[in-house]
Amino acid sequence: MNLANQEDIKISIIVKLSDMKKQDNKLILLKEDYMTMKSLLNHSYAKTVFDRRNIEQLHSEIKKAKLVSKEDFPIDVVRLNSTVKVRAEDQDDLMELMLVTPDKADIKKRKISIMAPIGAALIGFRQGEKVKWSVPGGKKTFTIVEVINEFK
Repeated sequence: MNLANQEDIKISIIVKLSDMKKQDNKLILLKEDYMTMKSLLNHSYAKTVFDRRNIEQLHSEIKKAKLVSKEDFPIDVVRLNSTVKVRAEDQDDLMELMLVTPDKADIKKRKISIMAPIGAALIGFRQGEKVKWSVPGGKKTFTIVEVINEFK
């Protein structure tokens, strides 16, 4: 086998590995967070068509999630009570927020409900990943710049 063929094989293997990583890019949820979200979703009252659609999308996403224990949970994954810094694709400013349950949401304190579009978009994804979600103004892409998790 000549050197050119070896390079082609290496490139082919790298491409296939990167495709596998894209397919494996699924939500990671703490088991306790999954149970909390499932309960919230099952008892949510959707006030608008948008709310209903958002709830349906979140429900669909969490059903596909990989559930892990606190001991196995990656520190760079967004979960309930994570402080997250994100950047919208079309902006330079960082937005810092904390994901909380709806009863603890307070926009003035930057506490965002996991039932809100941005909260639903971020939960279960890792630092460095880009996430897309429908918001009232259309589809937005966000990059997760930093995730801070404190386990008690």
